[in-house]
Amino acid sequence: MAKKLGKVKKPSVKKFEKGRKLFFLPLVFTMEKADTEFKEILDRYWRQSREQINNLEEKLTQVKRVYHEWVADSGEQAVKAIDELTAGSKDIVKECLERHAEIQPIEGRDLLNEHIDCSRCLSLGLLSRKIFTQIYQFYSEVQKKRQERVAEIINETLKDDEVGLLVMGEGHQVQFPPDIQVFYIAPPALDEIRRYLREKSSQSKETTDKG
Repeated sequence: MAKKLGKVKKPSVKKFEKGRKLFFLPLVFTMEKADTEFKEILDRYWRQSREQINNLEEKLTQVKRVYHEWVADSGEQAVKAIDELTAGSKDIVKECLERHAEIQPIEGRDLLNEHIDCSRCLSLGLLSRKIFTQIYQFYSEVQKKRQERVAEIINETLKDDEVGLLVMGEGHQVQFPPDIQVFYIAPPALDEIRRYLREKSSQSKETTDKG
């Protein structure tokens, strides 16, 4: 289980000097037509996340491998793909690369395209329950394969005593190799984001019910 920063008693740094380590950073996207409040929360989130990662690097060692959801390329193409995402993770990734970290693609192009196509279909509000069920079943199978691939890539590329950074959606179900120590990057602004989204969801439901 990931170790949630700020929620447990601080262990001795020596405990983590050896072995493979993975910093898990929840990926949060900017919503379309996001208001000023949410943008400010997001700015705090990425700033606080960067500070936590820097603090961990000072105590342990620098990030050597970067793994980013939605990225199926490596090198400059990977950086370009991250730039095109509506997320603030790009600045953190670039800082890691400046310190000689390497981007390891965790997405397979075919699986990623299948995931995108299924997501688009499911968002259309399909009329046929049968078609919806079939697409959702295929979507679930694709998700399972994507998550298995993430675990495999990390296990194959993260070497002994190295630190990796995984930027991925918080609701993932990836089963990390048991020898990898996972550190959950959870700055205070992450709770602000959750609270904001809950409130917006509740307001939207109330509006729908009244309509």
